Amino acid sequence: MNSDVLHSDNGIAREDGRSLADAIRLAQQNLLRLQNADGYWAGELIVDSTLCSDYVLYMHWADRVDPVLQEKCVAHIRRRQLPDGGWNIYEGGPSEINATVKAYFALKLAGHSPESPWMREARAAALRLGGIPRMNTYAKLYLALLGQFPWKYLPAIPVELVLLPDWLFFNIYEMSSWSRAMLMPLAIINHVKPTRQLPAEKHLHELYPAGTEHKNLSLPRDPRLLTWRNFFLTATEAFRGLHAIKPLRTFALRKAIDWMTERMDEGSDGLAAVFPAMLNSIIALESLGWPADNPLLQKAHRDFEGLFVDDPEDFRIQPCLSPVWDTAITMIALGESGFDPAHDALQRARQWMEQKEVRVPGDWRRKNPHHESSGWAFEFNNVYYPDTDDTAMVLMGLRLSKPADREQYGAMFKRALEWLLSFQCRDGGWAAFDKDVTQHWLEDVPFADHNAILDPTCSDLTGRTLELLGYINFDRNDIRVQRALEFLKETQEDDGSWYGRWGVNYIYGTWQVLRGLRAIGEDMRQDWIVRAKEWLESCQNEDGGWGETCATYDDPSLKGKGPSTASQTAWALMGLCAAGDIHSRAVQRGINYLVATQNRDGSWSEPETTGTGFPRVFYLKYDMYRNNFPLLALATYVNYRDGIFHRPSFFRCEN
Repeated sequence: MNSDVLHSDNGIAREDGRSLADAIRLAQQNLLRLQNADGYWAGELIVDSTLCSDYVLYMHWADRVDPVLQEKCVAHIRRRQLPDGGWNIYEGGPSEINATVKAYFALKLAGHSPESPWMREARAAALRLGGIPRMNTYAKLYLALLGQFPWKYLPAIPVELVLLPDWLFFNIYEMSSWSRAMLMPLAIINHVKPTRQLPAEKHLHELYPAGTEHKNLSLPRDPRLLTWRNFFLTATEAFRGLHAIKPLRTFALRKAIDWMTERMDEGSDGLAAVFPAMLNSIIALESLGWPADNPLLQKAHRDFEGLFVDDPEDFRIQPCLSPVWDTAITMIALGESGFDPAHDALQRARQWMEQKEVRVPGDWRRKNPHHESSGWAFEFNNVYYPDTDDTAMVLMGLRLSKPADREQYGAMFKRALEWLLSFQCRDGGWAAFDKDVTQHWLEDVPFADHNAILDPTCSDLTGRTLELLGYINFDRNDIRVQRALEFLKETQEDDGSWYGRWGVNYIYGTWQVLRGLRAIGEDMRQDWIVRAKEWLESCQNEDGGWGETCATYDDPSLKGKGPSTASQTAWALMGLCAAGDIHSRAVQRGINYLVATQNRDGSWSEPETTGTGFPRVFYLKYDMYRNNFPLLALATYVNYRDGIFHRPSFFRCEN
């Protein structure tokens, strides 16, 4: 490591003598220890108990219970039961109905007596939350597989959806990529309705509030007559009649199977490489009678088992794997903290990353006619679903590593940049996986109660795109930049903050927008930007850090409030550095907080959940966030203090 990695400290130090320079050095060394031999970084994605619960339910549906694995899942579930008897979906959050019912059912299937104290407490919590009728559609479908919810009251998910043409106002490509990937196997399951009959003692009658079990449990209609909700509920009933048109149903089923299996094969680590779609696809194939020795089904099981974390003290299941994302952020943190662009760690990461460029024309082509495929996905292999967020972050990481072949590197960078820019939506913002999948009336589709049927344009993704463009000397007068700036002005909250779609929450959104505005050359003294800076300053905790909880997605009045975390403190600091005076008391206190709370091994501790999957439904703890973002924040502070601002790029646009 070059000596220029370390910088003077400006008086910042811990009581034990550790300085800012020491903190940067220790953080760098920690990240180097965590690098895989192949060159990538991949931290664990830590989530709630529902994944282990779902897997126990699956084992009983498949009638192939691995007693050792079941016991590991049960121990995981039991450890996460809350004092009120329920289970939550994020660290520190309240009990949630879907997680609570699934956990109770998994424990009951595994042999726990309903009269055990923890089961009585769980049952009481589930009933307080409204019981089975209050669960979302996808959770009820898992109960239906085991005979605990009537299929007739589930919204129809007809396989004929796959036949709807792209030009029709409603088709599967008007839904988010993750909804499509969950939906197609569920449509197959909905067609087969492969119900496993359980013995009476395993049933869930007790989780229906009194008088509800045998009532009509269909989704209620809107009292107003002419609404999208009522239209879709009527269409749902009409779709049920398609069962009678057997030639059409047979053709649609074949198309749905082909759609699903094509995206499970080589180049993808399971359907969409994400837990719900992967497990649903296994259930779909097995419900169709595919034999256990079928190569694709065997691959699906191997891919799924790759999500297991067989920690002897706490077995866990990850929702997906995050090597591309983690590697990109870590490359940026090391590069901005002064690593030589030719450093071995950055070179190995660059080589690995270049091999992961996606050149397959995936589902995104349905809404975006861009001529050439490029981009990066989140996971190891997921060729149908590269995304704009990863692509922007990867390009920011690659720009800091010295290329082996400048001509080849330049061609790749330009190709990926053009691909990324092609995703700008009609409103000027960027979404994650698709272009213009933003029709809000689709949220009234009956099976869309998982709050994720759309792929909305986001301030955080738009800010990140502007950040990349600023670093590579993109023309700030380009119409695409101007449209993005207008989008950010329009999406700013009254208090100056921005909503964070992919990280918790307003701290995340505001940091990323401010960083993007500074990089693209916006005047940071403008009133609308100063308001954002002042909002961040107003949220600082007494200990000098920043924190915010997932509860802000349900109650925005809680924005900016929560126990201090390393990652959110890092985001706030980078936002403030971008916005103005790095010598402010808020910035100095924030830097002191990170230096003072760093562990001796160079990491930071962070039990809180600061990542977002589906707001209000599913959250993630990215374990690498506590390691790489604080280093990036400390490096950002030093670079701004020393007048460097950001390290030079190996790719620059020729304007």
